[in-house]
Amino acid sequence: MVKLNKIYTRTGDDGTTGLVSGPRRLKHDLRVEAYGTIDETNSAIGVARLHTAEMPELDAMLMRIQNDLFDLGADLSTPETDEPPAYEPLRIVDGQVDRIERDIDTLNADLEPLRSFVLPAGSAASAHLHLARTIARRAERLMVALSRSDRERVSPAALKYVNRLSDFLFVAARHANDGGRADVLWVPGKNR
Repeated sequence: MVKLNKIYTRTGDDGTTGLVSGPRRLKHDLRVEAYGTIDETNSAIGVARLHTAEMPELDAMLMRIQNDLFDLGADLSTPETDEPPAYEPLRIVDGQVDRIERDIDTLNADLEPLRSFVLPAGSAASAHLHLARTIARRAERLMVALSRSDRERVSPAALKYVNRLSDFLFVAARHANDGGRADVLWVPGKNR
């Protein structure tokens, strides 16, 4: 159980932050940017959930994802090393990827087929879910860059999860638009 009694520590006043495993990194470090963007995604989902109370199945899925995103943040803030860990770090696992895929399939089953690209609009829930989707895509780009950098590792399950997350948020946004019936479609060249 996490227990936080004091919110400010002053240890970050020099522009660094501590990873779960102890080492300090600059606050603009790619790893810190990646898990910070996961946190931003989680916050955007929280705002979207203000508009999903009338959709209990979707809201429950989003709540599970918010919890998973804390797991993903913990995973990213505990870099894998060749040294044996002092404790078992929290990692995203394939079961979490499998579950988000099942949730995508559940929501997608009743959607209207797409006839064009969808604009990030429609209901308030849909617009906020689209915003969360774009933040998740940014997090994915950062995680991929991190995984390709020297001396850094990102687990394959974490990369799969964040990739599925943006797919889920796209389908969820369409679901929140009356099953896709209220989607706002792109009309190529409409305003020429």
